[in-house]
Amino acid sequence: MTKSIKTTALAIALTFSAALPGLAADEYNVTSGVTTAGVPLGLQGVDAVALSTLNAVAEGAAAHTVVHDGVAYYLASADSAEEFEASPEKYLPRFGGFCAFAVALGKKFDGDPRYADIVDGKLYLFVNAEIFAKYKKDSKNIIAKAEATWPSIQHTAVKDL
Repeated sequence: MTKSIKTTALAIALTFSAALPGLAADEYNVTSGVTTAGVPLGLQGVDAVALSTLNAVAEGAAAHTVVHDGVAYYLASADSAEEFEASPEKYLPRFGGFCAFAVALGKKFDGDPRYADIVDGKLYLFVNAEIFAKYKKDSKNIIAKAEATWPSIQHTAVKDL
């Protein structure tokens, strides 16, 4: 290989390797660390099926792990895992599991499954009881603002917001 070809190949490789992490920068709210599936844990280990259909916080189990889009989700049973695996978008929280109120403000804060709301079949999480109470006073406008804001911050790292 000539020096110019090697230099071009190296430049291309560096460009792509530098760009890849930025494409998925903090798109999902995950726990730090890695699960036995080799990827971070989403939804704080709570069963997404129970939360999004019943608004019930049910602890998931590592034995019923489903990996979707590079994130592990723990489900409470084999049936829940099968349902989730068949249609993950139906059960995943909006905004990657970040707090919907914060997203409306252009931020990404932790979404806590204990403070969740289901609107038109979509699951929204909130950071704490105080923010959840504020959301409840103007839920329609906050959801609309968050839905409008998310596309502009989805691929932005938390530290850059």
